[in-house]
Amino acid sequence: MANTGNSKRGSASRSDLKVIEVRNIDYTILITVILLVLIGIVMVFSSSYYVASTSSKFGNNMYSLVRSQSFAAIIGVAAMLFMSNINYRYLKKFGTLFYIVSIILLIITSLFGKESGGARRWLPLPIPGLTQFQPSELAKISIILFVAQIISTYKNSASSLKGLAFLGGTIGICAGIIAVGTSNLSTALIITIIGAGMIFIASPYTAIFVIVAVLGVVALVILLATGTGYRSKRFTAWLDPFSDPTDKGFQTIQSLYAIASGGIFGLGLTQSRQKLGFIPEAHNDIIFSIICEELGLVGAGLVLFLFGVLLWRILKTAINAPDLYGSLVAAGVGLMIGSQVLVNIAVVTNSIPNTGVPLPFISHGGTSIAILLFSVGIVLNISRYSKG
Repeated sequence: MANTGNSKRGSASRSDLKVIEVRNIDYTILITVILLVLIGIVMVFSSSYYVASTSSKFGNNMYSLVRSQSFAAIIGVAAMLFMSNINYRYLKKFGTLFYIVSIILLIITSLFGKESGGARRWLPLPIPGLTQFQPSELAKISIILFVAQIISTYKNSASSLKGLAFLGGTIGICAGIIAVGTSNLSTALIITIIGAGMIFIASPYTAIFVIVAVLGVVALVILLATGTGYRSKRFTAWLDPFSDPTDKGFQTIQSLYAIASGGIFGLGLTQSRQKLGFIPEAHNDIIFSIICEELGLVGAGLVLFLFGVLLWRILKTAINAPDLYGSLVAAGVGLMIGSQVLVNIAVVTNSIPNTGVPLPFISHGGTSIAILLFSVGIVLNISRYSKG
């Protein structure tokens, strides 16, 4: 009788598991992401065709940048659909490996990477349409998987000073290499936000995080306000862009002109004036200003609405995940996307000093969009096991 009872319980458990496994993915997340990617491809073309067609750097081909963006998007969508069908729990075994590989690639990049603008941030790739790879983008998802693995595996890792020191140290090493080795302070900041946010979610020490965050912001402001480097000049230009209208304040001023020119309904798709040589690399981090100029407040509001819907559904997936690991991974992806959206929009509107953070799924960047879509694929798989 005992064996029969166990057999029945085992059958019930297997039946329940089967029901959970065949649950549909969160189609709201999928559709929202696809819409953002399509908007991004359209806006990359609209913001880049003039520069691409008039520059030998892009082969005087107006489709050069949108072609590479589309190719990366196809790779990313394939990765997203693939990961949405791979049990996310398998990734728990590889969190440490992801972290180590990212650190190695970051070190290699800082020493031998492709140099542009005085910084080494890219490794060359022999792939048509995807000719370079940015390891700092891989580091974002690596931190998510690594921190989630540690916290979910070791019970006191987020509630003991020793555990917090270890997690903080590993995040600090990654962020430090990015900030110093590749001269990419903005990405280092995003890495720190992601890691600290995940620890904050799992840790009972709320007050400590609030104090450290406040002290960190104060220290950064003092450093920028009293320093003499180019970042301090950016801080000064943020306070008054017109104090340096031809250099540090130039991009900010042109961005604000673009936003103001758009009005409620915009000038019309492809009709931006600021992209005609006024905004440097308008297809990159500053692309939201072109959206405002061409599509107006309505178009910009639609983009922000889509991001809001996406983050809401990712948060719901994190809350309803069946285990701590899945919850932390989903939350980490939400932090990665949300922090980049917040920083990017704040820079474009001159709410914070200028720093280079791409607008997720929309700004031009093959590595960024591929890694983001890969990450969303993991969240889609977690949604299959959602409790509600």
